[in-house]
Order: sequence, then structure tokens, then C-alpha cells
Amino acid sequence: MTTIDPSRLVFVGGLHRSGTTPFSRVLDGHPDICGLTGTGVKEDEGQHLQPVYPKAKVYGGSGRFAYAPQAHLTEESPLVSAANAEAMLAAWRPYWREDARLLVEKSPPNIVMGRFLQALYPGSAFVVVVRHPVAVALSNKKWRRFTSSDPRKFQSLSGMVDHWMRAHETLAADLPHLDRVLVVHYERLVSAPQEELARVADFLGLSTPIDHSALSASRGDPYAARWAEYAGPALRPGAVQRRLITRRFGDRMRAYGYDVDDLSAFTPPSGPASLRS
Repeated sequence: MTTIDPSRLVFVGGLHRSGTTPFSRVLDGHPDICGLTGTGVKEDEGQHLQPVYPKAKVYGGSGRFAYAPQAHLTEESPLVSAANAEAMLAAWRPYWREDARLLVEKSPPNIVMGRFLQALYPGSAFVVVVRHPVAVALSNKKWRRFTSSDPRKFQSLSGMVDHWMRAHETLAADLPHLDRVLVVHYERLVSAPQEELARVADFLGLSTPIDHSALSASRGDPYAARWAEYAGPALRPGAVQRRLITRRFGDRMRAYGYDVDDLSAFTPPSGPASLRS
């Protein structure tokens, strides 16, 4: 079996419900790129196939995993070894078309594992998708309602926003250690897809454009409408959570380029908390 050149590997990360799945599918539509397909696991995520590191659900799953220090893997992890690098590739390669120039693996916990993946596969690329923390929280609440009956998996909107902050603080601290990394903001991806995907194509060294026709800005509309409802009378459902989120996280959101009142906008931020993009 031939060894896969690590420079062909592209790891996509981002919190659950941040847009990593539609983004990865768009990448997979390019003739030079192949993502994991036909795996039989949730969203074709590589984390569910590999035998080396614990899956996000071990640390509480979406809305919780980034709190666990053990989930933040770096080049210092004892799991970094040539044997483990080969074991992970062996689990993924049956689901790639190996004649593709670039091979994509997408898993949400990659957002806090970039340094680990880089240590295993020097020269690989890392793309992280970032979305407004409130939109991520609202989407997770809706998603969990339909995918789980375990009451331990439910938490408040403010708790999910707090988890977003923790995950992205970890990411911001890791970015200077990553050699090939691109931050993609979901809001730009759906509002100006041609421009944003041209940036991605340039980063990946593609000679032809990435098709943007499958991306739609309307996907986030229900969450914006729900958030607007929460701005109503104090006793209405959600109003307490909106006030709490605004008070606790409004300034911190702005440091990342997000306005607590507008779920569709992203403004490039400045300051120590900003994510290089």
C-alpha cells in the first residue's frame, strides 16, 4: 500500500452546526478533491472511523467537548506517533478516491486538534469554519431536540454560547502554531460564496474554481427570526436567555467580529481574541 503524501490532506473543523458539512460537500464537488463518502457513519465524519483518539461524544458531544482538556490535542500528545498516523489513514483511505489530488477529512473536534493533526501529518492543510455563536447555539438546540432523548444532552443557549467561546479561545491560541491554516466565516460563505470560495481555492492551490451554487444565505433565516422573538417582553420564552447572553458575551462576540443583535453579519475584528482569516 502506497503512503499518502501528507500535503494532500485537508482537515476541516468547526463546532457542530457551524456549516462544516455543507462546506465539505462543496469541496467534494471539485474534481481535484475527494472527501470521505459512503462511510455509514454520521455526516461521514472521520472521527467516527479512526481508532486513535476519543470521539467528541466521549467529552459530552456538541456544546460540551471543548471544555475537556483532554479534547485539546497538540504536538505534545502521547498519541502522536507514526503508527497512529498510519492507523488513522488506514481507517479513512477506503472511503477516499485516491486519484484525487486533495483528500478531505471533516470532523467538528478538529477545531481543537489542529496542532495534533499537523504533528501527525506535516504539510497538511487545516480549514476551520466559524459561525455566529448565537446561530450555532440555536441550531444545536433545534438539532438536539430531534436527535436525542437524553436529558443530559440538553443545555441552555447561554451555556452553548459559553462553549463556543471556550472552543474559539482554544483555536485562537493554536493558530500561531499552525503552518497551513485558513479561517472561513460561514456568514461570508453564504453571502459572498464566489469570493469566499475563491479564497479557499487559492489557499488549496486549485487551478479551477470551486462551484458555489449549492450555498444559500437563507439557511440561517429561521434562527434570526427566533432570536428576534427573544427580544420581546421579558416574560416571553427565550427573553431571559437573550438578556443573559447579551450581558455576558456581547463584548466578547464583538472581539470575534460578531454583533449580538445581527446573526447574519461578520465584521473582521482586531485585537487579541480575533481569529486570523
